[in-house]
Amino acid sequence: MSDVLQAEKAALPPVLEVSGLEKRYPAFHLENVGFTLEKGRIMGFIGRNGAGKTTTLKALLSLIHTDGGQIRFFGTDYEGHEKEIRQRVGFASGGVNYYPRKKLKDITAVTKRFYDSWDEAAYRQCLKAFALDEEKKPMELSEGMKVKYNLAVALSHRAELLILDEPTSGLDPVSRDELLEIFLDLKAAGAAILFSTHITSDLEKCADDITYIKNGQIRASSSLSDFLSAYRMLEIPSGVPVPDGALGVSRSRSGASVLLRAEDAAGLEVRPADLEEIMIHLEKEKEDE
Repeated sequence: MSDVLQAEKAALPPVLEVSGLEKRYPAFHLENVGFTLEKGRIMGFIGRNGAGKTTTLKALLSLIHTDGGQIRFFGTDYEGHEKEIRQRVGFASGGVNYYPRKKLKDITAVTKRFYDSWDEAAYRQCLKAFALDEEKKPMELSEGMKVKYNLAVALSHRAELLILDEPTSGLDPVSRDELLEIFLDLKAAGAAILFSTHITSDLEKCADDITYIKNGQIRASSSLSDFLSAYRMLEIPSGVPVPDGALGVSRSRSGASVLLRAEDAAGLEVRPADLEEIMIHLEKEKEDE
């Protein structure tokens, strides 16, 4: 039976396919962005502030106008099928600010009309899990509670794909852990999740795939295990020269840490690199002239 299920899954189109995505601003260019997300997988979208994460996520659902590229959901072009696709996709951003003086219950009453698959029981479960009071207004909520409300709405219309921009921002460690467990439950049920975050430890707990963006360009998109196994860390004391092939160097009181490609680390006393170390050191990598 498992072979049959695997074959059926392999026959399905990707949940999300992005190719050649372009967006030009006077001081920033999102260039040739592309990646693929499969059903039942969680992808972490990483990069420093201003790298293009939020621009990319907003572009996926036409929240901003793009200058080129193709976006397909469930094997279907987004353009011309917006209404049906939005029924199957949930979007939440830590930065969204709902009508500040409206009660949450009134905002929800309007929002749920747009979704044929709205699940009131799931919504009530989210309210309870996130300790949300529907009688409160957004202006009365902390940033963390606003994030929780955004997620409650996104999780309440049986979305097959969740696109989340910094969903754990403003949450305390316990709430973050609870949210990641929800993500894992959704994954087990077949949903796909794409979310950006600066909290790399969250990704190491739940992500299957990593997509790394730098200066508007995708520098890597692979499984988390392949991404981690591609690099090694070398610790060198002060005064020791940096070896050839260094991708990035981070100084410390006792010397420096150096990021190397795994194939360049043969014969050196290196150790595995974690996700945060890789990101920090790649951001220090010099651009090609």
